[in-house]
Amino acid sequence: MKQIFIIIIALFTLGSCKKKEEIAPEKVVKLITKKSEFGFVLADFNIVNDTIERGDTFGTIIQNQNLAGRKVYEIVAQVRDSFDVRGIRTNKPFTLLRSKDKKHKLEYFIYQPDNLSYYVIDMRDTIVSVYKKTKPLTIKRRSIGGVLKESLSATLGNAKIEGALASKIAKIYAYSIDFMKLKKGDRFAITFTERFINDSVYDGVEELEASFFEYGGKIIYAFPFAQNPDSDRVEYYDENGKTLKNFFLKSPIKFSRISSRFSSSRFHPVQHRWKAHKGTDYAAPRGTPITVTAAGVVVQSGFTAGNGNYVKVKHNGTYSTQYLHMSKILVRRGQRVSQGQVIGLVGSTGLATGPHVCYRFWKNGRQVDALRLKLPSGEPMNGSNKSRFLTQITPLKFELDSVANL
Repeated sequence: MKQIFIIIIALFTLGSCKKKEEIAPEKVVKLITKKSEFGFVLADFNIVNDTIERGDTFGTIIQNQNLAGRKVYEIVAQVRDSFDVRGIRTNKPFTLLRSKDKKHKLEYFIYQPDNLSYYVIDMRDTIVSVYKKTKPLTIKRRSIGGVLKESLSATLGNAKIEGALASKIAKIYAYSIDFMKLKKGDRFAITFTERFINDSVYDGVEELEASFFEYGGKIIYAFPFAQNPDSDRVEYYDENGKTLKNFFLKSPIKFSRISSRFSSSRFHPVQHRWKAHKGTDYAAPRGTPITVTAAGVVVQSGFTAGNGNYVKVKHNGTYSTQYLHMSKILVRRGQRVSQGQVIGLVGSTGLATGPHVCYRFWKNGRQVDALRLKLPSGEPMNGSNKSRFLTQITPLKFELDSVANL
């Protein structure tokens, strides 16, 4: 009986040990991978990452690394011809690579003037060396499309696309689309390339390859094309090879809104009476640039009680335009101006209740509604380039149509 009891106790003990073994957590082994940057294995150094602050100089930064004043002077003198020690700017990052021993001796100073390039100053030897390098840059291609649910800028922002693309698109379509009149539900598609530093850090849009926007019920394409293959000059054309660059821009202000239209009878907000309003008002924040919608000569530039600060430009024997209520005039009478040139800033001078520009348009000496006028377009594509252009854009157009489900 005693032997049986001993056997039972032994079995119970073995079972308990086995149970403990089963619930014991596994030992987790973390593998630490050595990371590299600037061509160095960072685990080999004691690292200091910082940014240039007001008052910092190259000399004061390295002097704080236990370098004697004479040594600092020698280093600065050696690098002066290959590294502009006075060119370092506040808020720019720098990295110090120091030895891993207790002395933490400074071995490399790395300065990044921009996201893409960096300078390395090697201070390990008596002769200090300097070299400039560029981080690996990858170009990636992307297409987006669908229907607009908000403004173009907001749509691109939600897609995590650099805001500069919206400005580029507005400039390309400035002659054919008034972006203030795009509506929610209008279709669009854009194919473009983006830059990535070290294949991961976003560095902005590289190039617009193709796009279309639905405007007033019509699909307007834009394809870049160089009529001279040996030239870098690129213009934008629709799917039929017709240039998008017209004689007049659609509006004198980018991304504003129409606050009042051309009318034969409008209640004047300042004079409080009904009168004709022979222009189009574009509301925008004070100081917004006003651009001339076509090339020409400034024939009037000054101030009147009603117009405030204003500019009038004669484009040819048929057309003239006028821009009212400026806070500041940036051109003078007799000056020749080019299309898209900034001629003034939005204000509320004269008879105005808020900041805006009143844009007026003359055809053959008579004021007309610029929004209803069919304006002259630019020169068409050279016929000898048409077949080359159509071959080039065929896959791009198919891609745009596919991404937007046309």
